[in-house]
Amino acid sequence: MNVPNPTQTGYSREAVEAAVELRGVRKVHGRGGSAVRALDIGDIDFFSGTFTAVMGPSGSGKSTLLHCAAGLDRPTDGTVRLAGTDLAQLSETALTKQRRTRVGFVFQAFNLVSALNVRENILLPSRLAHIRCDRRRLDEVVRRVGLQDRLRHRPAQLSGGEQQRVAIARALSVRPEVIFCDEPTGALDTSTAAEVLSLLRQAVDVERQTVVMVTHDPVAASYADRVVFLADGRIVDDLRAPGVDAIAERLAHLGMRGRAS
Repeated sequence: MNVPNPTQTGYSREAVEAAVELRGVRKVHGRGGSAVRALDIGDIDFFSGTFTAVMGPSGSGKSTLLHCAAGLDRPTDGTVRLAGTDLAQLSETALTKQRRTRVGFVFQAFNLVSALNVRENILLPSRLAHIRCDRRRLDEVVRRVGLQDRLRHRPAQLSGGEQQRVAIARALSVRPEVIFCDEPTGALDTSTAAEVLSLLRQAVDVERQTVVMVTHDPVAASYADRVVFLADGRIVDDLRAPGVDAIAERLAHLGMRGRAS
């Protein structure tokens, strides 16, 4: 599939540079007759300073794409470049360091450490990467997510929305170039989900970070600048800022296609 030129699809000139580049990427599970193709997307870029939503029916390859793009999984074929670095050329140690310093993660299950309080959870990436805490950065991130009064609380003492805000603060704490989100609002009510999505939108608009989010929710996807649709491991559509109705209609069409196949 031809990747749209950002200067022709409404992206600002600041967004022309690709934060993540995937070239000829395929992911196959198993071998021989039992092999299953999970992903075969060819080429796609995620541009710096933009918010991309990835959607598709269950089993379409959304999470596999996210994991390959983030360096959590290695593709069977093809290359993934993060900020110009070919992830395939990195050792496991170097890849782990890359993830800790240049990438942030937000997941549906929050993935907070129960034994640590809010402040310690937010600072965990810095500690693991042996980076000295920037107190001003920490104060700024905590203020943006509204957790000033919760820093000494542990995850069990927080609501689901508060836990997700801790996860976002943790992802933002090292000022990563790309934030990958896997169904970040799936376990939240509508109002709390809107707060979380606004924080991700702010990361793009204010700090010019790059957000790539897998979601099944057309409302969540409408916060993005671009929506990429997958089916059977392939990219089948790539839309610039579609509204909720257009997103829902495209998803419904993909669902019907899946039932017919």
